[in-house]
Amino acid sequence: MNCDIEDMENQVEMEEKMRLINQVLELQHTLEDLSARVDTVKEENLKLKSENQVLGQYIENLMSASSIFQTTETKSKRK
Repeated sequence: MNCDIEDMENQVEMEEKMRLINQVLELQHTLEDLSARVDTVKEENLKLKSENQVLGQYIENLMSASSIFQTTETKSKRK
């Protein structure tokens, strides 16, 4: 009878260990997925920053070439 109780305790302990192992593995996979997503977002962010710089420079060039913006700058400097 004592042996049966020990066997049951061992079985419960093993089941708990397996449950914890499975939980750890699931968390590891989730962490890997999140890390991959962070890397992707970082790459996208760098691309967007670069595109924004190019667009900003383009707009600056258009503004400096436009007489509308040049006269506005001249008027504001006179004040």
